[in-house]
Amino acid sequence: MGFTEDEKLRYKQHLVLENFGTKGQKKISRAKILVIGAGGLGSPALLYLAAAGIGTLGIADPDSVDISNLQRQVLYTTADIGEKKVIAAKRRIHDLNPDINIICHEFAIGYENITHIIERYDFIIDGTDNFSSKFLINDACVSIGKPFVHAGVVAYEGQAMTIVPGQSACYRCVFRNPPPSELKGSEQLGILGPIPGILGAIQATEAIKFMLGKGRLLLNHLLIYNAFDMTTRTVRVKQRKDCPACSG
Repeated sequence: MGFTEDEKLRYKQHLVLENFGTKGQKKISRAKILVIGAGGLGSPALLYLAAAGIGTLGIADPDSVDISNLQRQVLYTTADIGEKKVIAAKRRIHDLNPDINIICHEFAIGYENITHIIERYDFIIDGTDNFSSKFLINDACVSIGKPFVHAGVVAYEGQAMTIVPGQSACYRCVFRNPPPSELKGSEQLGILGPIPGILGAIQATEAIKFMLGKGRLLLNHLLIYNAFDMTTRTVRVKQRKDCPACSG
């Protein structure tokens, strides 16, 4: 597959990039990546993946755009309020890169459908904002050997790690079980708007590196970013022998 003149100009910075080049651009043009949750994390991840030229993007989110989303969900505008997120996201992504194939999943991802959905894709991005969804995504991806990248944000802090089943610790190895329901989250503590943008961009980067087969992924490492103190640290994690998700 060759590149058109427009594609050569669009992806010029990739085509001259060391460890990327023409071969790398062709690889990601064939990639299929699913973003579950088109909110604070999913917005930047989708934008950067589309800009990079990922061939197929799946978007899974049942919600509509609300005015309270706009403080951090940069995929949307005021004119999108009330519209389904997947529809608004598809339009915005096509405005950015009309060559991307977009698959909309305009419904909630649950136990009954998650395996059927994720098995179609090469890599999954967890852009959800609640623990039950994160454990669901982890367990489903591990069960069918699907690589994915986790991220979570609250207040001034965010975290990310990449999981490749059979090669690394999974989300449940680190966090074991969902925390108590009374634990305060973003609804009580808030989120500084740019934080999910930073973490979502990291997720997009991990997805691209995985598809390229280049660079070091966040395997067995949890990256923790604190914007208030402007600190970044990486904590090494290990696979638990008794992990109910990945030990078998």
